[in-house]
Amino acid sequence: MSHPEFSGKTRKQGPSWGMLRVNNSKDKSQEGFLCMQYDTDTQLAQESSEVSQKLAFDLSRLLAPLLAALDAQLDVRLVRTFLATIAVMIQFRNRSQGLLLSELGAYLLSPQHAPAGTKRISNLLRSSKWSSVLIERFLWQRADARLEELEEQQSQALCIWDGSVLEKAESEKVEGLCAVRSSKAKRLRKLKPGLFNQLSGPPIVVRGMEWTAVMLAGFKHAPTVVAMKWWSRKGQYATTQRQVEQALLVRLAGAWGERVLHVFDRGYASRNWLAALQEAEVRFLIRWQKGHVVWDAAGQERKIWQLIRGKRPQERREVYDARLRTTRLMGINVLSFRHPGYAAPLWLVVARPGGGKEPWYLVTNTPITSLDEGWRMIFAYARRWQIELAFRYSKSELGIESPRLWKWDNRMKLLLMVTLAYVFLLSLLHPLLELLRHWLLRHWCHRTGKRCREATAPLYRLRWAISRLWQDYNPRDFLVLPKSSG
Repeated sequence: MSHPEFSGKTRKQGPSWGMLRVNNSKDKSQEGFLCMQYDTDTQLAQESSEVSQKLAFDLSRLLAPLLAALDAQLDVRLVRTFLATIAVMIQFRNRSQGLLLSELGAYLLSPQHAPAGTKRISNLLRSSKWSSVLIERFLWQRADARLEELEEQQSQALCIWDGSVLEKAESEKVEGLCAVRSSKAKRLRKLKPGLFNQLSGPPIVVRGMEWTAVMLAGFKHAPTVVAMKWWSRKGQYATTQRQVEQALLVRLAGAWGERVLHVFDRGYASRNWLAALQEAEVRFLIRWQKGHVVWDAAGQERKIWQLIRGKRPQERREVYDARLRTTRLMGINVLSFRHPGYAAPLWLVVARPGGGKEPWYLVTNTPITSLDEGWRMIFAYARRWQIELAFRYSKSELGIESPRLWKWDNRMKLLLMVTLAYVFLLSLLHPLLELLRHWLLRHWCHRTGKRCREATAPLYRLRWAISRLWQDYNPRDFLVLPKSSG
């Protein structure tokens, strides 16, 4: 539940200045006019109700293909519960209990009928008539449509890969848990100036699940979720990272081929992954490790950082840093080389930010014939940060580490349902919805700071605003199922 001070409720209705003015005057004919003119609470309440209905309708329309597929396999009551639960996931903001079924059930119906609401969600997740494959298929279909839009706009499509972990440090009996390196502990152990007795040593290992994600993005606007895979190294559902990533790569290569540029971080910089990319025949961009041994143009073995040792940047440009909100001078070097694990030539694009910062060593199989193409590779890799933001948003805002479900299949359904909530929030960042976002942020999540007001993708504030709006104006009465549903 939200704190009362931040519940987002409108001010208590009372006599407006217009009404008081009319009551003290002799002209009673203008009473209604002045009341509507100055009673901003009444106008805000009407607008809020309309916006709540619109958001509920947009959510139903976004999920319409998936709801139709579910309606063919499930009772219509479970389909209604599915749609309403996703709305509740957006409304209920709590990192530690965000996906707790009893809390979701209290929002689904009411706190007095929380057991009944919890039972409805439990019946939905335990139903054997549907599986998480339906949601995965829906995400792929949306990604296909987004790719066609990028091609119509003649924009380079980027397929961004990365991995993370879902930590369940206190769990013991849950199916499919394995040992994972705690990213949370790594962040807390990071050395900071001014502190003492800071711990160091080997990584801290906790129980959890591995997490592999793929997102589709252009050079502008919000990305689109292609796939979210949670997997384990132990137990009945044990697999390996290579198997999960190989399956995703084969499917992407067969569906999209060379239509997209696959972007990877340094964790994918290996000889085996290069061989897999060569077999799949896809275009790729990988940030390489500077100590990796390659062959230069003369066929001699060198570490990759030695290829540009002693060379000046071929060009320098002022590049805008979105995080620091300023521009900085960056240099670039482009050259070709060969790798013992890859049969064709490769190109190295080195981004040199200066100021003592480590350069980016970007390796691609796309021929670089000009420095402009090299700069595009640098900007393409910079867009990889979008998937890092997706991991952080899912953990810190959507409470994706909070489920307490024992069964593997039920947990996969719930995790993909909260992924659909994230997909809906991303859809609200569309440029055509700028006025809607401005209204929501102005009336339901106002901030005075310049940095907040000038944010191009205020995803956190947008979810807070919708949560407060839907607490006062319940959207579940306006959630519409496809016409085929009963």
